[in-house]
Amino acid sequence: MKRMTMREAIIATLEEEMQRDAHVFVMGEDVGRYGGGFGATQGLQKRFGESRVMDMPISEGAFMNMAVGAAMAGERPVVEFMFSDFVSEAMDGIVNQAAKMRFMTGGQASVPLVIRGACGGGTGAAAQHSQSLEAWFCHVPGLKVVMPAAAGDAAGLLRTAIRDDGPVVFLEHKLCYDIEGEVDGRAIPLGKADVKRRGRDVTIVTYSYGVIKAMS
Repeated sequence: MKRMTMREAIIATLEEEMQRDAHVFVMGEDVGRYGGGFGATQGLQKRFGESRVMDMPISEGAFMNMAVGAAMAGERPVVEFMFSDFVSEAMDGIVNQAAKMRFMTGGQASVPLVIRGACGGGTGAAAQHSQSLEAWFCHVPGLKVVMPAAAGDAAGLLRTAIRDDGPVVFLEHKLCYDIEGEVDGRAIPLGKADVKRRGRDVTIVTYSYGVIKAMS
């Protein structure tokens, strides 16, 4: 059991999964030498090289569809949008390609990819960089949506998302990156609730930074 921030947990999990499976690679905006817009890919390009940690141009629609093609060819891309707000430029690749391909091919094709992005307000980043768009994706058959609240959740859910054979949207609230927590190295199944604190009077159901607020 290790104690680390959510940012550190994401980096460690990406590193472990890339070491475990040569088909896993990272692509996106400033994920290489810069280490990601919020520092969640720091050191990965130095460790794995430019062929597995690839900086993409500011053309979200293009690199999203590149990732879909790579996934259909047997790779497991992890795509990072610097801000999840930018997914609006890539909706066709996510909604019409990645989410639907398995259904449209009768299960013959799979699209094992993870779409990561920082979300949420509270940092003074203004309206175009502060949205939480999870509701969009929850309405799309074929997509799984994950929003971790703490380091252990992020590590375990990201590990499962990378190993999943379908597309997973993995949204990381900016205010959660520096919150420390225990990380145990296990994979956490998707779609299963976690009881953070037991009681007898009130049930609060929430996710992402809402968990932090509720616990406080």
